[in-house]
Amino acid sequence: MKIKKVLVSQPKPASEKSPYYDIAEKYGVKIDFRPFIKVESVSAKEFRQQKISILDYTAVIFTSRHAIDHFFHLCTELRVTIPETMKYFCVTEAVALYIQKYVQYRKRKIFFGNTGKFEDLLTSITKHKTEKYLVPMSDVHTDEIKNLLEKNKIQHAEAVMYRTVSNDFTSEEEFDYDMLVFFSPAGVTSLKKNFPDFQQKEIKIGTFGSTTAQAVRDAGLRLDLEAPSVQAPSMTAALDMFIKENNKGK
Repeated sequence: MKIKKVLVSQPKPASEKSPYYDIAEKYGVKIDFRPFIKVESVSAKEFRQQKISILDYTAVIFTSRHAIDHFFHLCTELRVTIPETMKYFCVTEAVALYIQKYVQYRKRKIFFGNTGKFEDLLTSITKHKTEKYLVPMSDVHTDEIKNLLEKNKIQHAEAVMYRTVSNDFTSEEEFDYDMLVFFSPAGVTSLKKNFPDFQQKEIKIGTFGSTTAQAVRDAGLRLDLEAPSVQAPSMTAALDMFIKENNKGK
């Protein structure tokens, strides 16, 4: 079956120069952007049940922009005023710069890693061992950060401040795609929740990341495209190659 309509389970690209638009034009396919999941803050009541007082901590570790948004959202809801002395440790420079949305950017209190890996940020954290760290997290997370901080004897607490939920489809939304592209296991779960009687048949499924690929297999679905690969390090590169091959001579 020729691929004519693709659903990419991510927000619409901010830039008109996105490679997705190039693919759509190159192969004459329609690409829709529609996240299957959304991130929402936990309520102030739910947060209080964790028995964590934000002002007991002198530093915050941010692993994503979501973490920043939901941390400051909760502070507003709880009427907590963050002191000027609070330090922020961010996994990348892009995440660090995003803090400017909420606080004045001062290099003496904002630190970031260079590689995007938590081990890299740990170098800065261990130089400030006397701080008490708070780590805003999603309801679904691994113990990697906790284990590394404990191993290095860093005083810290993890706080669940946001969660991933299904972004439900409405009855008015058409679901007539030849290919679905997923970026997280939660997206695959959302597909099954929205369409419990989903029959894959000729519909192609593509994923980015090994955990998402495994989620498709665990759901009993056929995986047609798995990225990244040596030939295609990005989802767009993989999609370009896949559509070219699939639509060839059809």
